[in-house]
Amino acid sequence: MPDAPDPKTRRNRTAPGRWFRAAWLATLAALALAATAAAQVLPPPEPSADAARGPGARPAPAETSPERAATAGAAAENGRRGGLPADATTRHVLELPDGRTLAFTATAGSLRLFDPRDGRTPQADVAYLAYALEGAAPRTRPVSFVLNGGPGASSAWLQLGALGPWRLPLAGDAALPSAAPEPVPNAETWLDFTDLVFLDPVGAGYSDFAPGAGEAARRRLWSVDGDVQSLAEVVRRWLEEHGRLASPKFLVGESYGGFRVPRMARVLQSEQGIGVNGLVLISPALDFGGRSAALDPLLWVARLPSMAAAARAAAGGEVDRATLAEAERYAAGDYLLDLLRAERDAEAAARLGERVAALTGLDPELVRRRRGRVGMAEFLHAIGGAGDRVASPYDASVTVLDPFPEVPAEARPRPDPVLDGMLAPLTGAMLGLYAERLGWRPEGRQYRLLNRRVAREWDWGGGRGPRPEAMSSLRTALALDPRLRVVVAHGLFDLVTPYFASRLLLDQIPERSGGDRVRLVAYPGGHMFYSLDGSRAALRAEARALVAAGR
Repeated sequence: MPDAPDPKTRRNRTAPGRWFRAAWLATLAALALAATAAAQVLPPPEPSADAARGPGARPAPAETSPERAATAGAAAENGRRGGLPADATTRHVLELPDGRTLAFTATAGSLRLFDPRDGRTPQADVAYLAYALEGAAPRTRPVSFVLNGGPGASSAWLQLGALGPWRLPLAGDAALPSAAPEPVPNAETWLDFTDLVFLDPVGAGYSDFAPGAGEAARRRLWSVDGDVQSLAEVVRRWLEEHGRLASPKFLVGESYGGFRVPRMARVLQSEQGIGVNGLVLISPALDFGGRSAALDPLLWVARLPSMAAAARAAAGGEVDRATLAEAERYAAGDYLLDLLRAERDAEAAARLGERVAALTGLDPELVRRRRGRVGMAEFLHAIGGAGDRVASPYDASVTVLDPFPEVPAEARPRPDPVLDGMLAPLTGAMLGLYAERLGWRPEGRQYRLLNRRVAREWDWGGGRGPRPEAMSSLRTALALDPRLRVVVAHGLFDLVTPYFASRLLLDQIPERSGGDRVRLVAYPGGHMFYSLDGSRAALRAEARALVAAGR
């Protein structure tokens, strides 16, 4: 269940027709476009050494393993040439709030990417942070590769928000820009059932283009296909260099990372010779196929249940999939039919005004005038209650003061109370983690939690070809490997990548083609639903079951 509301900031946690089926994959995720903008086991540590320093202290560095000698030498050379420094491995013993104790190594390092045309010209350095539980057999120990989205986001969101051994609280006042960036031991870490490798794509975190890399490198690595191919190469090389090719392998991605992961699984299968045991897609955007978002009826269908969830939370009601069943049935049924008729049918518009208002708390007359298509900005101001508050599209149950209440909602962008609120504390926490606990200090490089330039310059593919989507890769990967299992997890209050959009898409995968191995779950919370204790624990339980089934 969500955390208790904070009264000071009111951060409240408050099939029709054949054409319709054919339209799912072509149009649904216009939604996302519209909303956007390793580990060798070292000898057991001395528990008293790290414990005596305290949970926030920097541990003594570990010895470099023989298998990593060549990689470390290359990394040192990279540092001399202006790249990232040599890999650094440290040992840690962490006592978790529930009494568990984890002994593990942490390796901060990088892999250099080269121009695939000649295999020699440096193009970029990809930074990673790998956590490996000590004492586990590498051949049977699962390993999960973790990515966030953007494009342009580092993996800090998932590392410090949900999966890693340390967690930065991100709910309520902890998500304010001035909040102290002080991570705590994470009781919901995944490290006790899988090793974790957090990857930062080029342009995010400390990952960047190699010195002297030209425009060809930027065009390749800041594109849909080049990004996926380069990350798949990083996964394969990390596995090779750390003797983990036999380990059970999992891919975890959030938002655009959830779009990457199915495509990476296919590239790993077909081009890198690597099989994957399971996928975890967190708040994913699965299809960017829509071209006319304002007119696309499925955009509104996909959002409506999450709008209803936010309204119910604002009124103090309990919210889960069961309480949203009526909203889901209406969205995919009568709501869609009336949307298609309302521009020329006054009775359909009137029905929309009545039913949508009842579900969302919006003014019935406003809904009728908009013919059931109430814009995102209008809804976010309406759900804020008073005229001086605005909700977040990333979590419509969270509101803050509107800095421009006198300006119409559509006329000026507002800072997002969720996304923008988390930037400063997460950045500070990652800088402290690298420098103080891991002893890895890239000189002269800025750590970029969210590099908006990447998204602005991203090559989505142009011309008359199809817009990018991940559903085809997901269906193919499932069909090729009957052992592959997938969890898709969403927050109920997320309007950026609504859970119902994924449900509509995933329902198009026949059970005989692997649809019965895909599990959709939705929790209280928004895009980063794992900021809530109950939702983070539930996600961990799903992931643990997935890993156990895929070993």
